[in-house]
Amino acid sequence: MSNEPFFTRDGGRFVPTSVSRGPWDPKSLHGRVVVGLLGREIERLAADPDFIPARLTVDMYRLPDLSPVEVKTSIVRDGGRIKVIDAEFFSAGTSMARATCQLLRRTQNPEGTSWSPPNWDAPRPADIPEPEDRRGGMGGMWATRPISGAFGSPGRRQVWMSEVRELIGGEPLTPFSRVALAADFASPFANAGDKGLGYINSDVTLYLHRLPTTEWVGFEVVNHQATAGVAIGECFLYDEQGPIGSSTVAALAQKRSMG
Repeated sequence: MSNEPFFTRDGGRFVPTSVSRGPWDPKSLHGRVVVGLLGREIERLAADPDFIPARLTVDMYRLPDLSPVEVKTSIVRDGGRIKVIDAEFFSAGTSMARATCQLLRRTQNPEGTSWSPPNWDAPRPADIPEPEDRRGGMGGMWATRPISGAFGSPGRRQVWMSEVRELIGGEPLTPFSRVALAADFASPFANAGDKGLGYINSDVTLYLHRLPTTEWVGFEVVNHQATAGVAIGECFLYDEQGPIGSSTVAALAQKRSMG
């Protein structure tokens, strides 16, 4: 990847670059880089190929600016079948977000067949023409191959997404950091309406039964509900081989800052 990364390392800190800005305030970070960095630091502490990060939940309770970031991790449970790791995101010395990840040991499926929803029938990314605007999402944060529907459109919404930047400069994306970075996209994709996006997500929960094996992650909106300014949204996630999990979000009604 030759594009500017979202963060550079400075000792034990992570320095955001300008491309990590979010849509709500030009002086704040995008939620995707918060989720991605917490997930990557949890993965770095876990570092056990016999376990899969089956659930990552990130609470985002403050909007970080572009100050240097520190991530503090701790092991809550280090069992033979289940591991639980916490991480906290500090910007300018203030706690802005926290994450909990549950990792489960890989074994074998039990005998028998359980019901699952059918696999989607989406074309592969290579079979979809590249959009005319080649900068990708938000002017170059990611690449997409639209399948059906669009932000705010009624009916089925499906899209492929691929990362075009490193999360941390000089460190290639792992399969988990790739999907953790992407997971926040469930909020705008599921919660946008016919007058645009009016919700900012306060959390992301990523569920995985396996890690992606390809660079493209597929999103399919399967739920959106809202009452009194509180919304929930959910997307099923895919790679080019089939389903990998889901991303769910909670969100609050929000107006963009023009400052």
